[in-house]
Amino acid sequence: MPSAERALAGSAPADIPSLLGRFAEGAPPAGAAGAAVTIVLRDGLSEVEVLLIERTERETDPASGQVAFPGGHVEDADGSLVVTARRELEEEVGMTENDLAGPLRFVSIEHASRFGLDVAVFVGAIGPTASPPSPLSRDEVAHVFWLPRSALATTVPVDRFTGVGARPVPATVYEGHVLWGFTRRVIRAFFELPAEGDLGGPTFAPDRNRDRPE
Repeated sequence: MPSAERALAGSAPADIPSLLGRFAEGAPPAGAAGAAVTIVLRDGLSEVEVLLIERTERETDPASGQVAFPGGHVEDADGSLVVTARRELEEEVGMTENDLAGPLRFVSIEHASRFGLDVAVFVGAIGPTASPPSPLSRDEVAHVFWLPRSALATTVPVDRFTGVGARPVPATVYEGHVLWGFTRRVIRAFFELPAEGDLGGPTFAPDRNRDRPE
């Protein structure tokens, strides 16, 4: 078995109930992060898949064209981080609480150094009667797709502009979508995959990421 496949085989549980069971309901205080995102899971044809979006390319958007989780900045009216996560999920891909198999669970707070803010990460599973998620505003979201867990077994170098300039970074490329930086790091940490170097730069480890360029 190739080393990448061995890493996946020995990582976090592959079934959704076990993955969700590692995390509790609730959320940290509203001021603990400036944004919130949601890892949405579903049972694909052969394995667990993660919902991702590709943001529309816009000159005024620092995340232009990036692959990301549904999510965004906290608004004053939100009241809590889990409300932010639910609101962004509905605004970006049309999913409400009724489309989820249960309440969102809090995973962690991660630092997105490229944007200079802490991000609350939540996880949930799509419900059996949910409508397929789709972009609600093409001005913000260009594409919605599901990433199979096994796609993370392959890493390729891709040139990207980071906080320290243009450089090759480790990435996952799936059906033309390029996953790298913060979102890829969070997915890998969620599935408990081994930390990896960024082709000569700092180590992408969940507990050593605050000064890492993205």
